[in-house]
Amino acid sequence: MAIFKPTRRSLIKGAGAGIAALGTPYIFTRGAWAQNFCNDPTNGKIVLGFNVPQTGSYAEEGLEQLKGYELAVKHINGEGDGGLMKTLKPIALKGNGVLGRKVEYVTGDTQTNTDAARDGARRMIERDKAIMVTGSVTSGEAIAQQSLCQEMGVIYMSGLTHSNDTTGKDKRRYGFRHFFNAYQSGVAIAPFLAQEYGKDRRAYHLTADYTWGWTQEESIKNATEALGWETVATVRTPLGLGDYSQYLTPVLNSGADVLILNHYGHDMVNSLPQAVQFGLRDRQANGKNFEIVVPMFSELMAVGAGEAVKGIIGTSNWQWSLDDEGTKAFTKSYGEAYGEPPSQSAHTGYVQTILYADAVERAGTFYPPEVIKALEGFEFDGMGNGHTVYRDSDHQCFKEVLVVRGNENPSSRFDVLNVIGKTTREDVTYDASIFGGELGPYEPNKC
Repeated sequence: MAIFKPTRRSLIKGAGAGIAALGTPYIFTRGAWAQNFCNDPTNGKIVLGFNVPQTGSYAEEGLEQLKGYELAVKHINGEGDGGLMKTLKPIALKGNGVLGRKVEYVTGDTQTNTDAARDGARRMIERDKAIMVTGSVTSGEAIAQQSLCQEMGVIYMSGLTHSNDTTGKDKRRYGFRHFFNAYQSGVAIAPFLAQEYGKDRRAYHLTADYTWGWTQEESIKNATEALGWETVATVRTPLGLGDYSQYLTPVLNSGADVLILNHYGHDMVNSLPQAVQFGLRDRQANGKNFEIVVPMFSELMAVGAGEAVKGIIGTSNWQWSLDDEGTKAFTKSYGEAYGEPPSQSAHTGYVQTILYADAVERAGTFYPPEVIKALEGFEFDGMGNGHTVYRDSDHQCFKEVLVVRGNENPSSRFDVLNVIGKTTREDVTYDASIFGGELGPYEPNKC
């Protein structure tokens, strides 16, 4: 379609023809878009930026996420078996790219570092002309990139980010999260902790010292105290620590009978086995068996923690062994591509890419405000999480939350988690105002 570029003469002529002539300028508006948003791909390549930790404490999750992104691009461009594009409902994508054009991508390494994540996203936007940026494993990375993308007028589809702040006090109009959050983990896990361990417990928290850890600790503390549990201590631990002995020793004489590890990635892979080696799971305290809880973890962490993860209860965003059609389709596609089942990190990256591309297709344009409006309030199914909605007031995705337990008798190295419960979307939905923040304007900045 030819783009109409208004001139002074045409505007004067339109004004002379009356207001009605100015009231029907759909193509005029699209012409205006082409001149007023960052990295408009109308006359160039469609480039997506995949910015994940390929080094650092969360590199394993980041590399898995990257695999999901790459598979999504193949399916969007019509390669492979289509994966979740066969099960997503409703769907506008046709398997011929986005708006009939093939998609390309560039990659970056956040190094599991907030500053590196922001710098990498900026390079993708300024140098590589990315029209959308996505990727993260820490919430610090996600919040930094989301803020930058708002400033530059480029949509950010976050990867793994579990902090309440991402779609709370640090939410942005140009940012969207498919992953669940710490508040939802607390709501989901609390009834299972009460059922398994009772309501008279004393908990000791070890918490990764950054935004995700802080909000996870707060959410789990609130949820367990509502059960009747007492919080004995909350202790912060540095990100990327190898030896936790100085933090585990005080637990022994604290009077606690539950250790809650608010750790992710290699932090949990290190801290959980060390806690078990300290003999915590073999102890009695306050007349009860001592228990360890990891409120949120992935199958990759479970594999890394080995024997120590058996029987441990936590929450997850998605699990490859679910029996819905979307999960089966994605697990098949991913397995054929990479020779193993997908992780929740790979699934999240894949889904975010498909949802962005589909929103562009539904909007009929890459102009960010229209793509944002296509995502806001979008309800869909078939992506492996049941009936799902992207809430318009904070851009948090609402869906089922899984409660999982480390498999006591795994049949393979991938069979490490059992889903022991699903908490409904309705049960994990909350008032967006409780976490504060403002989304900000739709109007894009010119990068």
